[in-house]
Amino acid sequence: MDNRPIGLLDSGVGGLTVVKKVIQKLPNESTVFIGDNAHIPYGDKTNEEVIALTRRSVKFLLNKNVKLIIFACNTATAAAMDVIQDEIKPQIIGVIQSGSLAAARTTKNKKVAVVATNVTVASHAYKKEIRFRDPNIQVTELAAPKLVPLVENGADYESCLKAVQESLLSLKGKDFDTLVLGCTHYPIIRKEFAETVNKNVQIVDPADQVAQYTFNVMRRDGLFSDDSVKPVHAYYTTGDEKKVNKLGRSFLNDPSFVARHIDSEKDNG
Repeated sequence: MDNRPIGLLDSGVGGLTVVKKVIQKLPNESTVFIGDNAHIPYGDKTNEEVIALTRRSVKFLLNKNVKLIIFACNTATAAAMDVIQDEIKPQIIGVIQSGSLAAARTTKNKKVAVVATNVTVASHAYKKEIRFRDPNIQVTELAAPKLVPLVENGADYESCLKAVQESLLSLKGKDFDTLVLGCTHYPIIRKEFAETVNKNVQIVDPADQVAQYTFNVMRRDGLFSDDSVKPVHAYYTTGDEKKVNKLGRSFLNDPSFVARHIDSEKDNG
């Protein structure tokens, strides 16, 4: 038994989509989440900048004595996961590997589209991971930099729908049967994606597979918490906590959601 919490990080509120799935899959586990809203979006930064910012969040989580860390951010997974895993002992679980596995299992016609941030697309991480699992799969990658700021600002349905439609224009006429939401902010506007693509297209949210993989890792390594210990879920942000709290309560459907502000420029423990 290991009663330490699971750590999760993201550039902003998108990672809460992963937190939600993890809590559903592992209801007896405590969690600590840090959203680096002060520096969002990560998708328009250099790899070096993403690594440096992610390293800060990892340090914060290690100070909270987490037993493993989930990179609930595709950009951080693509740019920083391999580098930081070599620097720390706890295992890191990324969303790209899980999302790629789900996509490879889902597609029937061997044609997959991935919509993600600029950094994730430039890394070709999804294409590499999906084709590693099945080299016969054709992967189309598409960057959609407009979407994360809209989600972070709580934009209305019509604004998000218009932005999704514009972002996916280049996919028009392509016969992919699977669409991977390669940014953890995108499942928050999943309805807008479903409205835009062909009704026969399967939409993959990597968070589902992340939760299952986390469960498998914890079972393998004996990391489950004692069932008699009540789980605690703590949320932190480097940005505006009032704004994050409003979004978090909506996304998680939890009126009690509260994120505490931390200073991103200081060491926090």
